[in-house]
Amino acid sequence: MEVEGHSKAASSPTKLRCLTDDDSPKLSISAQRSSGRKPGGWKSMPYILGNETFERLASMGLIANFMVYLIKVYHIDQVSATTLINVWTGVTNFLPLLGAFLSDAYVGRYWTIAVASVFSLFGMASMTLTAWLPALHPPACGGGKCEGPTPFQMGFLIMSLCLVSIGSGGIRPCSIPFGVDQFDPTTDAGRKGIASFYNWYYATFNVVLVVTLTIVVYIQDSVSWVLGYGIPTALMFCSIVLFFMGTHVYVFIKPEGSVFTGLVQVAVAAYKKRKVELPSLETNHRTAFYDPPLEPGSVVLSKLPLTDQFRFLNKAAVVMEKELNPDGKRTNKWNLSTIQQVEEFKCLIRVAPIWVTGILSLTPMLQQATFSISQALLMDRRIGPNFHIPPASIIVISFLTITLFVPIYDRFLVPFLRKFTHHQNGITQLQRMAVGIIFAVLSMVIAGLIEMARRNQANAGGGSMSVFWLTPQFFLMGLCEAFNIIGQIEFFNKEFPEHMRTMGNALSSCSIALSSYVSTALVLIVHRTTGGGGDGRADWLADDLNKGRLDYFYYIVAATAFFNFFLFLYCAKNYRYKGKESNSELDFELASSDKKLEV
Repeated sequence: MEVEGHSKAASSPTKLRCLTDDDSPKLSISAQRSSGRKPGGWKSMPYILGNETFERLASMGLIANFMVYLIKVYHIDQVSATTLINVWTGVTNFLPLLGAFLSDAYVGRYWTIAVASVFSLFGMASMTLTAWLPALHPPACGGGKCEGPTPFQMGFLIMSLCLVSIGSGGIRPCSIPFGVDQFDPTTDAGRKGIASFYNWYYATFNVVLVVTLTIVVYIQDSVSWVLGYGIPTALMFCSIVLFFMGTHVYVFIKPEGSVFTGLVQVAVAAYKKRKVELPSLETNHRTAFYDPPLEPGSVVLSKLPLTDQFRFLNKAAVVMEKELNPDGKRTNKWNLSTIQQVEEFKCLIRVAPIWVTGILSLTPMLQQATFSISQALLMDRRIGPNFHIPPASIIVISFLTITLFVPIYDRFLVPFLRKFTHHQNGITQLQRMAVGIIFAVLSMVIAGLIEMARRNQANAGGGSMSVFWLTPQFFLMGLCEAFNIIGQIEFFNKEFPEHMRTMGNALSSCSIALSSYVSTALVLIVHRTTGGGGDGRADWLADDLNKGRLDYFYYIVAATAFFNFFLFLYCAKNYRYKGKESNSELDFELASSDKKLEV
């Protein structure tokens, strides 16, 4: 056949025909695992979830009370402490992208988690040393004077944080995909297991965090920082032992090389063929596109159909003269891509707007580990005559909300919504994320109102408000996480092909990373703008919150998330889920029910 106006296309129908669902090979899940084992499903979960739970416990046990640690032990001012926490959070959540690359391209998910867990252990041990050895932290305040950290002390602290970040960078992008690998997606039981896994994954470690953030944080605040950091370190060691204990039941997937190379090859091939006219996607022209069958041992479970969205990329799969060997294989992968590669590249492009709009939606969530703790420090934290709640323990309200709500959502709300929406998950992932954004905005508005009331009461000499007035904002933030964060995790994992799932999971962490930097930028802008007038007035984010206007800052965060909500709605409404096509005759495997999915 001729590619209109250009070179002659190759003509080997047996090698070039676009396979349908009937003639595409269906490899059993066990045939695609390098270990050869049948997926163990939930049998593998105690080891995988245990490792992830304890890793989160180590990092959350660190960050939950880290604001207090920096202020009380290292004598760092509030804005600098907030900036350090946000920058570290950003680095910690960017590194999963590198971890995902190494896992998928070279190391594999199992060994990535194993090595990263050791780094986390070293990081937590180093943090324990900063509290234990007097040479690694400033001396206690005396005579009304507080010395700040020396360069060596600050350097050792940052080194400890970097080790924890490296560990998180390997564990977080791999734990969910490695867990999903243990289920067989070709069976109903496996698909249902995967659907529930996302919810229970997030709820399981929250159960532990609810218990630990009360006990560990209390120990840090009231007993000893050494013991308070030593406990998460010991639990991190237990997580490594638990992870290796499950080796005999795990199913493994071999790394298949860098996924980024295939994406770049699509872009290069499409650019080289930019002047080639696309053939019609009608049935008699399907042989114009290169669509070889799946290779035995491939981690790809199902092939993606060629779609007309971003159709300029389809040129990368158009077969031109001399681009195929006699055996049907490509002569040069930089000149010709498969339909699967093209559609994988489209997946990344489609997800990009959702990912970008998800960044600002997470900014409110970050405030609960910084300024909300500063609020709690100035409030009445008494329970009874002798017990005082540690300021960081107030965060447990958010995790308790998630822990209680997620099982209710999974077991009751989803089946109820399914009756009306006829969607397997009750609502789509994008709808779930949108609901979470609404809760985030409401949380910041409520936080601003409560802070205004707290400040007015303190300045009027009315005493301190009870710390439990912070409950509404943490409750709403817990609902935000239950909808938005879990929705993002599920969305990125489902919208990427099987072998790109680790990278998809890393994008969720990158959203939090960029949100941390956005939050840092907002803090610095507000601090320098409102405190730089030279008229003696305190800035909104003054160390003494009673002289500042933290409520105004919360309103700014709420307004930013609110306007971003409408941008998210626009992107979500125009999003096309993986493998789906609009009302068009152009999709090879278009069924009558395949319509453009809205939010």
